[in-house]
Amino acid sequence: MKSTSRDIRIRNCFSVLRHLIADSPTSRQQLARATDLSVATVSNLVTDLIELGVVVEIGREDSGGGRPRALLAPNTGGGVLIGVDVAETYVQMEVYDLGLSVLERVEERLDTSENSPGAVLGHIVDGVKAARERLDGRPILGLGVSLPGQVDVAGGVSTFAPNWNWRDVPFRDLLEQRLDLDAPIYLDNPLKTVTVGELWFGDGRGVDRLAVVNLGTGCGAGLAFGGELYRGASNAAGEWGHTVIDLEGPQCRCGSRGCIEAYIGAPAILRQWGELDERAAHGSQDEAMAALAAAWAAGEPAAAATIESVAVKLSAGLANLVNVLNPDLVVLIGWVTRALGDRLLPEIESRLPAYCLDATLGSLQLKVNHQRRNMVGLGAAALALEGHLSRINTVGARARR
Repeated sequence: MKSTSRDIRIRNCFSVLRHLIADSPTSRQQLARATDLSVATVSNLVTDLIELGVVVEIGREDSGGGRPRALLAPNTGGGVLIGVDVAETYVQMEVYDLGLSVLERVEERLDTSENSPGAVLGHIVDGVKAARERLDGRPILGLGVSLPGQVDVAGGVSTFAPNWNWRDVPFRDLLEQRLDLDAPIYLDNPLKTVTVGELWFGDGRGVDRLAVVNLGTGCGAGLAFGGELYRGASNAAGEWGHTVIDLEGPQCRCGSRGCIEAYIGAPAILRQWGELDERAAHGSQDEAMAALAAAWAAGEPAAAATIESVAVKLSAGLANLVNVLNPDLVVLIGWVTRALGDRLLPEIESRLPAYCLDATLGSLQLKVNHQRRNMVGLGAAALALEGHLSRINTVGARARR
C-alpha cells in the first residue's frame, strides 16, 4: 500500500518522539541530527506534539553564540498510558507517563482454571480500577492489551488462543462494556507488542530491519522494517515457530509435524531432557527449566546433550529467518532465553555459519535482551501511544499559517 503524506508525517512523528523519550532533555536541532530530518520538519512536528500535550519545553541551553535553544522533554505530568500483559498465569498491568516511565504496577495471578474470557476480563477490570484510584484524576490516553494467540487488531477480536481454546472472542467490545473508560483500547499479541517495545525503548530503536525472536512456551518472531511493525496481510506475520524444518519430525500443537516450536518450545526442550533426566518432570515449567540451566552450568552430560540438540535446531531455524529477511539485528527474548542465560548466545553463534549465507550473516547482529522492564507491557502502552497520536486530527492535517 502506498504511503500517504499523513502516513509519512506520523512515522516521522514517532521517530522524533522515540528519540526525545530516550534522550531528553534535547533540542530541535539535536532531534534533527538524530532522525536525519530537517530542522524545519522537526520544528513542525514538535509544535504538533506540544499542542497535543505530549511534549513540553523545559528551559533553554546555550547554542554557542546564537539564540539559546529551547530544551524539550515528554510531558510526564500529563495524561497516562496503560499497558496490560495477559499471560496464561498472570495479568500484569503497568501505568506509564508520556516518558514511558512506570508510575503504577498491578499484578493479578491467574489460576489455571481461570481460562474463560469472563475470568480474564474480570482481572483486567479489577487492575484498571486499582490503578485509577492511585492516579489522582490524571487522564488515561489509551489502554493497550496484549493477549496470547492470534488477534484481529482492527476488530479487537481474539481469533484463536490455543492454550485457552478461545476462538473469535470479541474481547475489546467486552472490555469496553465493563470499563467506564473514556479512552480507546488497543489489542495485539505478545510478539507484536514486545517488538513495538523494542522499537520505542530497546535494542531496536533506530534499527531499519529488526527481528525479535521469542523463546518461551511457544516461539515466534516479531518483525519491524523502517521503524514500523510489520503485521502481514492478516496480522499473522512472524509465525516463525510454525515453519517446518523436518517433515517427519515431532507433532506440533498447530497440527503440523516438525515445526521449529516442536523442538525448541519449552515443553519440547523439557521433553528432550526428560528422556535423559527425571528432574525434567519435577515442578512447574519455570522450575524445570531453571534446573536444566543449573545442570548445564554444572557440566552435567544429560543437560549438555539437551542444550546441544536445542542449539542445533534453533540455529537452523534462525538461519532460515535470517536468510529470508536479511535483518540488521535479531534480539532473543522470552522466559526460556532468560532461564538459559547468556551462555546460549555463543552456542548459536558457533553454529549459524553452517546454515546462513555469508551475505546475510556478515551484516547480522545477534543479541540477548537484557531489559529488566516488562517489554510486553511497555509495547502495549507504546501501541496505545501510537494510537493516541494517530487519532488526533491535527497531527499531519492542520494547515499551517
